[in-house]
Amino acid sequence: MIQRRYATGASMFGRCSARARIMNYLRVCFGFALVGVWSLQSPILLAEDEMDDDALTMLSAIEANTVRYEGISRRIWDWAEVGYQEVKSSGLLQQTLREEGFSIQEGVADIPTAFVASFGSGQPVIGILAEFDALPGITQSALPRRDELPNQRAGHACGHHLFGTASTAAAIALRHWLEETGRQGTIRLYGTPAEEGGSGKVYMVRAGLFDDVDTVLHWHSADRNTANPATSLANKSARIRFKGQSSHAAAAPERGRSALDGVEALNFMVNLMREHVPQETRIHYVITEGGKAPNVVPDAAEVYYYIRHPDAETLKTIWDRIMLAADGAAMGTGTDVSVETMHGNHSLLPNEALAVAMHRNLSWLGGFELSESERQFANEIQSTLGLSQPIPAFERMIQPMKLQQGGGSTDVGDVSWVVPTTGLTTATWVAGTSAHSWQAIAAGGTSIGTKGMMLAAKALALTARDLMLDPALVRGAKAEFDRRRGPEFKYEALLGDRAPPLDYRD
Repeated sequence: MIQRRYATGASMFGRCSARARIMNYLRVCFGFALVGVWSLQSPILLAEDEMDDDALTMLSAIEANTVRYEGISRRIWDWAEVGYQEVKSSGLLQQTLREEGFSIQEGVADIPTAFVASFGSGQPVIGILAEFDALPGITQSALPRRDELPNQRAGHACGHHLFGTASTAAAIALRHWLEETGRQGTIRLYGTPAEEGGSGKVYMVRAGLFDDVDTVLHWHSADRNTANPATSLANKSARIRFKGQSSHAAAAPERGRSALDGVEALNFMVNLMREHVPQETRIHYVITEGGKAPNVVPDAAEVYYYIRHPDAETLKTIWDRIMLAADGAAMGTGTDVSVETMHGNHSLLPNEALAVAMHRNLSWLGGFELSESERQFANEIQSTLGLSQPIPAFERMIQPMKLQQGGGSTDVGDVSWVVPTTGLTTATWVAGTSAHSWQAIAAGGTSIGTKGMMLAAKALALTARDLMLDPALVRGAKAEFDRRRGPEFKYEALLGDRAPPLDYRD
């Protein structure tokens, strides 16, 4: 049975009156313009009879396969394969889709683990993104206390095992709906590797794999349920390598030219630069190589930089300044410098028309309840977060709709600049949990993660179905997309023409 709760902010609503539904609809349609900011106090709340039998059947089919999808996600969670090495994870999703009648293009965009699964024919073409890479250097069991796994070098601290599985579940439900109703349209599931620093989607965009797509949907793990028109930070990264001359640091220091001095000189100049860049800029680095022994002048050193800003053009100017600083550091230390661009992502381009449709469906579905054992697990996790006060049970709520300026970056951004795109988040983590944390891995490996994953699958399926049924919605999304990009926009990958860095996690 499909159970729904009407939720927004901290409130829970039952079925509302016709007048209330109309007022909520007007707020969604005109609220942004009226208040001057992207903020709504209420979602559209749908009466039960406004969801037709076909939709309810599709949702019931997703729910009935919960155990199947939980098993798929848990296997990917266990494997925890890092970017461009997700051979088993990608293979499992491909096998699942192939068994459901999808045609599969494997190894697209010169990436062995990237794929496109298609079902149906004709317009519209609706894309759904699926991620499945884990993060290196962090592991955790599915326990509410710190419990590293000594034999594992990575973990799903960003919930991509749930991401890929829910997207697959939504695509399969849509495939059955298309077949059973005889409707025209194409559903595509894009298996997108290496979101974490590898920019897998950028290479897929660059290869033209989204050129004939009408709209794209995606989602992500989080600690709350949202379907906001969202943006993010454009991001570019590089490994900056210095080469010098080794020598005995005490007996012959004059013969040495320290590559580490080059790295430190660059870092010093960049840290001074922080005072003179736009305040939205984010710059972070790690020294990945700095020498092996203090008495040997290091002849090789490397620093790995991320540079972020909301605007790609501004990011380019900051990047150019850092590249000049690298040249200056090499000149001042008598070393040589080389730069390998590792990845580059555009910011997310929001699409209000699509976001409203997604928010409407997420609001109709509502949040979910935790069992007593899940609540106990959540309480134990929250006790490790260092919170000043308890956080409400976000999994029960649908957050009010508003513009969301994210502090991170994602290669979904590049997709959003070539095709109208929107997404959502669901509460697969305990309230207050940060991405890239052991607490995220722990909850993502439990039934809490599964409940959030299944909510995401249903919202994706309903929204894709709306796009199949409503050509005006697609046209409106495209018109807004064209307006936001502007007539002069021409897509250019921030990472240039480099080949996919398939070994970047080695």
